[in-house]
Amino acid sequence: MRPILEVARSLELSGDDLLLNGPYLAKLAWPTAERLRNQAVRGKLVLVSAMTPTKYGEGKTTTSIGLTQGLVARGHRAMAALREPSLGPIFGAKGGGTGGGRASLEPAAKINMHCTGDLHAITSANNLLAALADNALHFQAPAPLKTISWKRCLDLNDRFLRNTVIGLGGSAHGTPREDGFDITAASEVMAVLCLADGLEDLKKRLGRLIVGTDSTGKQITAGDLEAVGAMAALLSEAILPNLAQTNDGAPAFVHGGPFANIAHGCNSIAATRSALGLADIVCTEAGFAFDLGGEKFLDLKCRQAGIWPSCVVLVVTVRALRFHGGDTAGLGTIEKGFENVARHLQAIRHTFGLPAIVAINVFGDDKPEELELIEKLSQTEGAACARNTGFLEGSAGSLALADLVAHTVKGPVPTAKYSYPLEASAEEKIRAIATKVYGARDIELTRDARTQLAKAVKDGYGLLPVCMAKTHLSLSDDVTAQGAPVDFTLTVREIRVRAGAGFLLALTGEILTMPGLPRVPAAHHLDLAPDGTVTGLT
Repeated sequence: MRPILEVARSLELSGDDLLLNGPYLAKLAWPTAERLRNQAVRGKLVLVSAMTPTKYGEGKTTTSIGLTQGLVARGHRAMAALREPSLGPIFGAKGGGTGGGRASLEPAAKINMHCTGDLHAITSANNLLAALADNALHFQAPAPLKTISWKRCLDLNDRFLRNTVIGLGGSAHGTPREDGFDITAASEVMAVLCLADGLEDLKKRLGRLIVGTDSTGKQITAGDLEAVGAMAALLSEAILPNLAQTNDGAPAFVHGGPFANIAHGCNSIAATRSALGLADIVCTEAGFAFDLGGEKFLDLKCRQAGIWPSCVVLVVTVRALRFHGGDTAGLGTIEKGFENVARHLQAIRHTFGLPAIVAINVFGDDKPEELELIEKLSQTEGAACARNTGFLEGSAGSLALADLVAHTVKGPVPTAKYSYPLEASAEEKIRAIATKVYGARDIELTRDARTQLAKAVKDGYGLLPVCMAKTHLSLSDDVTAQGAPVDFTLTVREIRVRAGAGFLLALTGEILTMPGLPRVPAAHHLDLAPDGTVTGLT
C-alpha cells in the first residue's frame, strides 16, 4: 500500500486537506470538503451497474476498481467513488465488500470491518433519536407523542430483532410497546447522510425525520423533539468522505452504504461530487442491478445532486447469463439469459438516454465461444462490449474496458433524462419505473398502499420522487421469475414517507429491512491472526 498522503498528492491534495486515520486511510478535512462541494465539476462520471444478480455474484465492485486501475494505468486522472461495506453482509452470506483479487480496495480489512466508524456514528444518531422519542413518550415533552414509528438500528444481520417488545419491567422503566430494528444500511439516517448537500442541508433533512404522531394524528419530527443538533454532532465526521486506495495505489473515496433493494443504494453525494472536483474520470457504482441501484442513482441521487453520468457500464458474467437462461449447458442457454441484459440495456439507452458498455467479467473456466457470443449479442443490442480480467490481472486486465470507457466519455455529458417528471403523481411515477425499467405491463396498489398514499398526498408529500423497494433477484416483484419476465403486474403493498431522505418508499413483495444470517454465516470463517491480521474476508 502507498501511504495515504502519497495517494492524496496524486489528486493535488496535501496533508492539510486530510484528517488522517492511520497511515493508509483518511477523511477529507472540513474546509476541503466544503471547497470541493462548491467547486465546478471537473470530471466525467461513469456508472457501473449490472444485470440481475445471482447467488454467484457478478463482480460490480471488482469491475469498478479494475476499471479505475486501468484508466490510471493509461495515464488518466481517474478515481473511484464507492460505498462502505456493511457488517451485515460481511458476516452473512456475501462476505467482504472491497472487491477481490487484484482489483480490491485497501486497507481491505479495516474498510470491511469498521472503516472510519461512519456506520457506527449513523447507528448512534439513529438510536439517539429512538431514545429521545421514547423519552418524549414518557414525559410528553418536548412534544406530545402518542405513537412512535421510528425504529432502532444495528449494523448486523439479526432476524430475531425484526420484531421486539420494549419497555418491560413496570411503569418506572417505560411503557411496554412493540418495536423493531432495521439494519443500519436501511436507516433513513443513512439515506439522509448520503443525499445531504452540506451541513445545512443535513440538519434540514434530520429535522424532517418523522418519528411518530400526537393524539390528533399530527406527525412529530426529530425537529419537534429537539434532536437535530445532537444527531448532527454525532455525524460530524461521518459526513466527510473517506479517502482510500486500490491495491495498486489508485485513489478511491469510500463513503456511505445504503442497500439498493430497500434504499437508494449509492455512495454519498459528498463523495461523488468531491471526486468530480478532483479527477477527470470518476467510476462509481450503484447496488444490485440497473433496475434497482441504477434507476435510483439516476432518478434520485443525480436529480438531487445536479450531476449526470457520461455512460453506464453493465457488468455481465457467463454463469449469470446461464442461470437466467435456465441453468443448463449450451450456448442457447446463454443466449436466452441475455434477454435479461437486453432489458437493462433498453432502459439505459432508451429510458435514460445514456451510452451503454457491456463489461464481461471473465472467469477462468469461461469458454471462448461463450465470450464471443456475448460480444455478438451486445453488438446486436447496439452496445459496445469489452472483456475484463481485472480480478486476475489488475490494471492490465482492465485496459480494454478502460480504453472503451475513455473513448465513450470524450464528448459532452448527455442531457439528463429521467424515467418520470417530478410533477407526475406518485402512482404515475411508480408506473413509469415499473413499465419503463422493469418491463411490467402495469402496477397495482393494495388497499393499504392507496390509503397510505392518500395520507402522504394530504400531508404534502405527493410530489416527492419514488424509491422502489423490490427484490434484487428478479426484474419483477416475484423472486422466482428469472430472465426477462413479461406481462406481469407489479404489486405495491405499502407506501412509507421518507421526509428526511426526500422520497416516498414504495414496498413490493416481502422486503425485509433487517436481514437474517444464512445457515453457514461468513462469520464462521473470520479470525484474528497472532500478528493482528484479520483473516477469512473474501
